[in-house]
Amino acid sequence: MERIEISILDRDYLLACRPSEKERLEAAAKLIQERTEKIQDSGKIAGNERIAVMAAIQTAVELLAMKAPDGPLSNVQLGDYKNKINELNRILDQAKLPNNR
Repeated sequence: MERIEISILDRDYLLACRPSEKERLEAAAKLIQERTEKIQDSGKIAGNERIAVMAAIQTAVELLAMKAPDGPLSNVQLGDYKNKINELNRILDQAKLPNNR
């Protein structure tokens, strides 16, 4: 495991990750730092905890609204994948053939 130090809202955090995940984790931390700074600069929300929660919610909304780039589920938002998978499983369960004797 590798350790990286990030700073969000003037607070330092030491995180552990696999070397292969380091770049992605640093990019994620940078995105959250940028979002928290933007929220903080707006002056509409006070308190680091509230600012961090708002940044997390914004990020989650964006993530759940993303769609796969191509393929059979390209028109499905990531947040709806579980529902689609459950629906496909239900259809498969209904289509099961009776046991051959």
